[in-house]
Amino acid sequence: MSLPTVLFDYALPERLIAQSPAARRDQSRLLVVDRSAHRVEHHAFTDLADFLRASDLLVRNNAAVLPARLLAQRGTGGRVECFLLRPAAVDRTTAGKTDDWWCLLRPARKLPPGATFAREGAFSAVVRAREGDGLARVAFSTPAGESIVAVANRLGEVPLPPYIHRRHTPDERRQDIERYQTVYADRVRQVAVAAPTAGLHFTPELLARLAANGVQFADLTLHVGLGTFRPIATDSVEQHAIHRETYEISAATQRHLTEKAGRRIAVGTTSVRTIEDFLRRNHAATAEDCVAEAGLFIYPPFIFRGVDALITNFHQPRSTLLCLVAAFLSPGTTDGIAWLREIYAEVIAREYRFFSYGDAMLIL
Repeated sequence: MSLPTVLFDYALPERLIAQSPAARRDQSRLLVVDRSAHRVEHHAFTDLADFLRASDLLVRNNAAVLPARLLAQRGTGGRVECFLLRPAAVDRTTAGKTDDWWCLLRPARKLPPGATFAREGAFSAVVRAREGDGLARVAFSTPAGESIVAVANRLGEVPLPPYIHRRHTPDERRQDIERYQTVYADRVRQVAVAAPTAGLHFTPELLARLAANGVQFADLTLHVGLGTFRPIATDSVEQHAIHRETYEISAATQRHLTEKAGRRIAVGTTSVRTIEDFLRRNHAATAEDCVAEAGLFIYPPFIFRGVDALITNFHQPRSTLLCLVAAFLSPGTTDGIAWLREIYAEVIAREYRFFSYGDAMLIL
């Protein structure tokens, strides 16, 4: 039986889309869902420690977000917006250094292969190729020989989702660079074009409290791509072509996932996707770090192998992330779809904040 995509649609008042983070990360709201009792409770995220036990393993995606939105100009003076997605290649044979990246460019129609653009004193770029899905392969050169990543960290803007509206003032840039990043992100590994947002609620103090209570931590890295936010445009969920994302899991984290006796609590849907993809490929930990590509589409009636509880935000209508949450509410059945709709109706009525900078949910 196919799942009509309309089952994962809902109406959201625009005022509930969070435009800025909570004043303090762990003061966002937390809906606690008890699956065994079929009950929900309303808390603050700082209460999370009350629901975790000493035997629990908190699995986090430590991918860091690159300030990947670069502004430049064409030779005619026209404005260019370049969004760095992922590196394609590096050519170190030329003078200085030329980085090749897959990018999104605006205005796309004015930037065909061979077109050039630049930011004075920072970089020059040439479009090498275009793909059918709108991607452009761009070669960057910098006068000082620094990488385009270094330039982005100095001049780039955080690639916020389009539902967050910004004037891109210096104060907004500073806030987003600090807050659209988890406190445990590996800043050396800026491999995400969007934050693993369920982790944005953690503070160093809350993590220390959890550790003092005996909760253990395991990190993995999923290179969050734009496909995460692409809505399902097909009539049925099964027809949707799921995106693929690279992930990395250390040997130590693999052992935690395959040998841990307590509950494995995933922080975010990106962690769930990584864990479940890995465990479908591997029945035991490997001796080396694992690098693979997740192409797993999780929707009801999915059965989970490695996740016992989930921390997640509230997601966009018709998204693959909603499908995952519905599956997790009632694994092995489609019953979670109706319950998800009930839960979302309740949090909308209580005016929870939605999406990347919004509130959170703990599903036990």
